Amino acid sequence: MKTELDELLTRAERAAAGAGPPVALGRVCGVEGCLVRVRLPEPRMGEWVELVPPEGGPGLLAEITGFDGDDVWCSPAGPLAGLGPRWSVRSFPAAGVRVSQKVLGRILDGLGRPLDDGPPIPGELVPYDPAAPSPLSRPLAGTPFVTGLRAIDGLCTLVRGQRVGLFAGSGVGKSHLMGQLARQAGADVTVVCLVGERGREVVEFLHDNLREEDRASCVLVVATSDQPALVRALAPLCATSIAQWFRDRGDHVLLLVDSLTRMARALREIHLQMGQPPARRGYPPSVFAGLPRLLERAGTSGHGSITGIYTVLVEGDDLDEPVADEVRGLLDGHLILSRELAEVGHYPALDIPRSISRMSGRVLDPERRERVRRARAWLGARLAARDLVRVGAVVPGADPLLDEALAHADELDAFCRQGAESTPFEETWRRLSELTGRDTKPRRGS
Repeated sequence: MKTELDELLTRAERAAAGAGPPVALGRVCGVEGCLVRVRLPEPRMGEWVELVPPEGGPGLLAEITGFDGDDVWCSPAGPLAGLGPRWSVRSFPAAGVRVSQKVLGRILDGLGRPLDDGPPIPGELVPYDPAAPSPLSRPLAGTPFVTGLRAIDGLCTLVRGQRVGLFAGSGVGKSHLMGQLARQAGADVTVVCLVGERGREVVEFLHDNLREEDRASCVLVVATSDQPALVRALAPLCATSIAQWFRDRGDHVLLLVDSLTRMARALREIHLQMGQPPARRGYPPSVFAGLPRLLERAGTSGHGSITGIYTVLVEGDDLDEPVADEVRGLLDGHLILSRELAEVGHYPALDIPRSISRMSGRVLDPERRERVRRARAWLGARLAARDLVRVGAVVPGADPLLDEALAHADELDAFCRQGAESTPFEETWRRLSELTGRDTKPRRGS
């Protein structure tokens, strides 16, 4: 014989399948920090519920992020002002982002809802956190991903379907570089995710980096710094779901996420409130368990590709801080921006000797690999001897590699330095071939 609870759950399942209106499943019991504690029968991790006021009407969406028996912790997707103990909890089956071709040109919030003045987006409901493709179903990447930036295309060549980290401190040109990649990189669709940014920066990104013609093939997902932790944590997942939808239809997608660090901080805020113990500089272990699940969703598939570029904020330019150290080991390469180069007006401020693309060997022939090796060796030799060069203590002939590096210093700097213009891929390699194939007598200056 069915109990009252069994009947309640049956009605909830029918409502989730679209067979009836949502029904009340439980009630709000309390608020603990940024989390809401509710009493709910049979909770499941990752499910969504709606917290409804006693007078009825639209409620507050929340995700189940933890439970102990019938005591459930929910992370809200909105402000908690007005929430009270008489609020009820009901199922919310339609959790996910609507995706179709009509999402192009639109600006969405961290949950995939329209943030601009446009109409609701029709289309397929895609979950925020679908599984990554099977590793055995991924074809080998073999096509260069052209960015239009000589320093990247020539000396840190990227590949379609590669996942790359852009590591930078504050004020070294990270946002400007992200905007340039969104504007000129070779992709069918560009998905940009801004996490924890100031509202002013969102407007500036649109105005300074995306022209009207660029926005037609671009989707912007925004979760500003004043949004709840859940929205900031879900924004990269939402953007990746949109990118996966286009990849599954054969498009080559560029996914720009700025930044993974702010996503990790949002997850830390949620998990610490749930009582998880801090492990590395205050980050619970569950934060580091969630990063590979997100990053593995990018890459190639049997239909298209997602080239993911993820920024990582390094505190005090410390590349060994926990998030940077973890992400560097998960990605297929890292681009490091140098504060010293930025301070002397060298743009992009890319620290070539410390940057690497682990997949460039798949698209470069032996001759091009040798030219890259030679140019990077010159840059590394100059970096190692920069103090000697500054005080004029370099003795010509003592180090042939350093002599070559100093002889080609001006031309190599001119190659790596670039403004807002885009350089075709073959033009980049023509210039690099001329530079590395020319012998010049050594000189003292740099």
